[in-house]
Amino acid sequence: MPLRDLDIGDGVIVPAALLRAVSSRSGGPGGQNVNKVETRVTIETDVDALPLSIEKRARVRERLAGRISRAGVLRVTSQSERTQLANRDRATSRLEALLREALEEQAERRPTRVTRNQKARRLNEKKMVSEKKRLRRTGRDE
Repeated sequence: MPLRDLDIGDGVIVPAALLRAVSSRSGGPGGQNVNKVETRVTIETDVDALPLSIEKRARVRERLAGRISRAGVLRVTSQSERTQLANRDRATSRLEALLREALEEQAERRPTRVTRNQKARRLNEKKMVSEKKRLRRTGRDE
């Protein structure tokens, strides 16, 4: 069964021809099945081949740097399901979600300041705690 195209938003479609699925044996416990069936699936795609602008490609490289090899290949692996088909679907969906998240434009953070009322409230609370502790002290003449 061939891989499906990825819809990564803003009308951008990554054709299945740019994706490559590689299967291998899963690790961990699982009895006889795990020793003879290749259920782990790794989906790979070359970042430079993605149908994106240079800026968007740079954003993908920056945000997914930990998943991209030196050769520029983006890899997503799944081995949590029992079948190769289910793992392939899961890895494909994860790759699609990762690319979508990487391409999302993040709002620029505006630095904020502590208001005068917030400062006054904090200092007043500190005074109240200090007074409470002062009243708890016993056996001392002040």
